Amino acid sequence: MSGKVAIVTGSNKGIGLQIVKNLCAQFDGVVYLTSRDISRGEKAVENLKSEGLSPAYHQLDADSDESVNKFRDFIKEKHGGIDVLVNNAAIAFKHDSTESFGVQAEATNATNYFGLKRVCNALFPLLRPHARVVTLSSSAGHLSRIPGENLQKKFSDPNLTEEEVDDLVKEFISAAKDGTHSEKGWPNSAYIVSKVAASAISRIYHQRFLKDSREDIVINHVHPGYVDTDMTSHKGPLTVEQGADAATYLALLPPEIQSPKGDYVWYTREIVDWVKGPIPV
Repeated sequence: MSGKVAIVTGSNKGIGLQIVKNLCAQFDGVVYLTSRDISRGEKAVENLKSEGLSPAYHQLDADSDESVNKFRDFIKEKHGGIDVLVNNAAIAFKHDSTESFGVQAEATNATNYFGLKRVCNALFPLLRPHARVVTLSSSAGHLSRIPGENLQKKFSDPNLTEEEVDDLVKEFISAAKDGTHSEKGWPNSAYIVSKVAASAISRIYHQRFLKDSREDIVINHVHPGYVDTDMTSHKGPLTVEQGADAATYLALLPPEIQSPKGDYVWYTREIVDWVKGPIPV
């Protein structure tokens, strides 16, 4: 099959589902709705088809090497490349969760950071020239959400490497397990660390794409806003339509765009300085 290809990870509900809906209406190509759970994903596709949209479906579990590699091989064989990749798959523990903080730290970062990396490392070789990559971060992913000044300096280092981000996340998980995370400058939130790391790795990928032989591959990371979804226990004031707007905008940026490019983008489409702020009210 020829033609353009868009992929949205973790998109059977919430913001991811709305991004799929937006792309089905606006993107000139096939749009893949993906999910960890096949039955939920197929049900979501059925619902969209009943609305007159035509997404494709494939199972994708960001936590599984086997699942990610199987998806990569399928896309490579069927389409030969990717034009849009929206990294939306993520988890968040509820505030009243009974799991220990160490368990939450490991599980949250396994999906939101290491799972993100697993998908990117598998699919980036398939990106075509002019591809657009969007990583769903969060207001929680702004660097200022890390209390420790020394940690902030490490994350904002322009020469920061992928391996160093890995090590920082592992250091946090270890500190969370032994209860020393606060004294070492980490927040009391596994979600914050996972999203700061997701933004940090997106900045590293941006620098890598600038040197890539494939022309005009652009990655941005986005805060979708506090949205009324299952993840927020439906406490967010924004609709999924509002939450999906900036990510859709970034996924459809025109060729040779110079801005936003490698940026941290607010749900209003405003570019925010990831290191210095200020964070919009």
